Amino acid sequence: MVSLDDKLELAVGAKTAKALAGALDLHTVNDLVHYYPRRYAERGELTDIAGLEIGEHVTVLAKVRTINERRMRQRRGWILEVVITDGSRTLNCTFFNLRQHSVKLKPGVSALFAGKVSIYQNKLQLTNPEYQPIEEEQDDAGESIGESIDEFLGLIPVYPAAAKIQSWQVAQCVQQTLKLLDTIDDPMPERLRGDKLSYDEAIRAIHSARDWAGVGAARNRLKWGEALAVQLALAQRRVAATARPAPACPRVEDGLRAAFDERLPFELTNGQREVGEAIATDLGGEHPMNRLLQGEVGSGKTIVALRAMLQVVDAGRQAALLAPTEVLAAQHARSLGRMLGDLAQAGELGGAEHATRIALLTGSLPAAARKQAMLDVVSGAAGIVVGTHALIQDKVSFADLGLVVVDEQHRFGVEQRDALRTRAGENASPHVLVMTATPIPRTVAMTVYGDLETSSLRELPAGRSPITTAVVPVAEKPAWLDRAWQRLREEVAQGHQAYVVCPRIGETDEAAELEALEKDDGSGRRPPMAVLDVAAELNEGPLKGLRLAILHGKMPADDKDTVMRAFAAGEVDVLVATTVVEVGVDVPNATGMVIMDADRFGVSQLHQLRGRVGRGSAAGVCLLVSEALSGTATRDRLDAVASTLDGFELAQVDLEMRREGDILGATQSGKHSQLRLLSLLRDADLIAQAREVAQQLVGESPDLAEYPGLARMVTSLVGESRAEFLEKV
Repeated sequence: MVSLDDKLELAVGAKTAKALAGALDLHTVNDLVHYYPRRYAERGELTDIAGLEIGEHVTVLAKVRTINERRMRQRRGWILEVVITDGSRTLNCTFFNLRQHSVKLKPGVSALFAGKVSIYQNKLQLTNPEYQPIEEEQDDAGESIGESIDEFLGLIPVYPAAAKIQSWQVAQCVQQTLKLLDTIDDPMPERLRGDKLSYDEAIRAIHSARDWAGVGAARNRLKWGEALAVQLALAQRRVAATARPAPACPRVEDGLRAAFDERLPFELTNGQREVGEAIATDLGGEHPMNRLLQGEVGSGKTIVALRAMLQVVDAGRQAALLAPTEVLAAQHARSLGRMLGDLAQAGELGGAEHATRIALLTGSLPAAARKQAMLDVVSGAAGIVVGTHALIQDKVSFADLGLVVVDEQHRFGVEQRDALRTRAGENASPHVLVMTATPIPRTVAMTVYGDLETSSLRELPAGRSPITTAVVPVAEKPAWLDRAWQRLREEVAQGHQAYVVCPRIGETDEAAELEALEKDDGSGRRPPMAVLDVAAELNEGPLKGLRLAILHGKMPADDKDTVMRAFAAGEVDVLVATTVVEVGVDVPNATGMVIMDADRFGVSQLHQLRGRVGRGSAAGVCLLVSEALSGTATRDRLDAVASTLDGFELAQVDLEMRREGDILGATQSGKHSQLRLLSLLRDADLIAQAREVAQQLVGESPDLAEYPGLARMVTSLVGESRAEFLEKV
């Protein structure tokens, strides 16, 4: 018998354990039994081929439709072409010099096929896939051909797999391990479990259920444990956060904020006023504000943040604005200075009587400018400090930090966002306002942002123009790309400007980046389009004669600033750039955008990029150039972006279309977790219920000493590092 803490080799043998560790990072019995099936297959219900993604390693249940053998033209050998189908669409499987597979893969045979999806002649294919027939067959001598993978199961579990170990091999390892595993103790008190399965029953059923009812019962029990563990961790962190008071920053009736409000040349939206009042109330108390401000691109979040920062300055304290890029930090500093005018000119000729000063602190500042900025920060002369990661360095000391504003919070790592919280003194914690133009569904706010109060700005300020978005499917209609460039020329001819956005830089990329991007991944896709290559082609081709400039993150800071100033001044017609223009870049005269290889970007990123046009009185146009084929999930994602300008709707679409996986996965914290089943899309009610129960339990026992099983469950499912991540985010 084995226990959860035992090494896998005790259950499956050293060779198999090494394969599981190398391919799937599974090392212990605990790792393997919590490696849940991604989905379940059932005879007669074939995998939907239309949903496959290029470059993805997949396991599909399909039926052989046709099989064909032919000689290679230019070299010796044979090609075996097997066409498989889900009943409505087909997928090509190509085997090189592997004619023997024709013995097993007869037309009509159903099998699991595993491999990486590539594209050839505009058709999806698997090259030399591994496969496992579902029905056990016999050869002419009556010997079995392969093991049937469902001898012990009513349903076929399909596990996340890799090139060196397939789903059916994982299934066999899991079943062998479960036979040896001792009964698992249940960490949850019976009164919280209700009529749900025990933990041991649920773990076994999720791998071995013979029907959908068994799968449902297992998932229900395990998801409840995951939801409760997350909410318990958050509830404990919320209690701990009250231990360190924040510096109180009450409103001043005749201060900088009041003077700024009087000068505003426009009316605040209802949303801006309501959110502003909530923030002002939070800042006036000693309970640390931890507020998430989400709003559409161009909804006026910066004005809300500036009014909050001025309230803090009125109270004699400092506010720090953390931006993800130097381009955005510099633009924020200029924009705030422009909006404040003489209110930001303390100590200068013409400065207002109670003015403050804005300091810009980035990593590439010249030594003299950096020294002066550091002095302004440590002395308190600068009431507002704008910067990038440079603000986080230990050498930066604040005189009296009262508020941290994090712009585009998703662009920062957890530790980076948390570092500024320690700058208000040993016994105090500054107020924190994090902002995002990527709307967040309610269930995400209850989990990943569970310790933050959430405010939303849905109303756009008056004067914003509509943006038309269209997909340019170059694989199916290559002539449309020529029309896209013609469309940009038309915008420029009308006196406007445009962006061309590419996924990478080009020949100036570091060697490691180039190797990662251009390495053949077996998908059949070319490397992503590059700024330097595209700019050269456009300059000599479809946009010849226009004033083009390039912008990317590896340019010297002065060069980036020069380019952005020239573009803002109308001295550049078309800016060819990377996603360095994704956030904060505000050029009202820019009306056109072409995004190359748009399928390489996520839904929220595309929405952010699109928000750079149509910021003035003229309408904007955004063209999404892609080789994604019609009917694929990738193309559906682009069509969804083109169909709506509502970022809140797109956030929900994004959640529905992508595979959620671990809701607190490696993309969020860099750590592995066993939170694998909880769905932010489908489990809103369960999450809300767990939140209420967790608040009650932590209220009774903040350290969960009265519930040792639950304490172990939080540590096991969430872990100390993950709990810290939840609190910091």
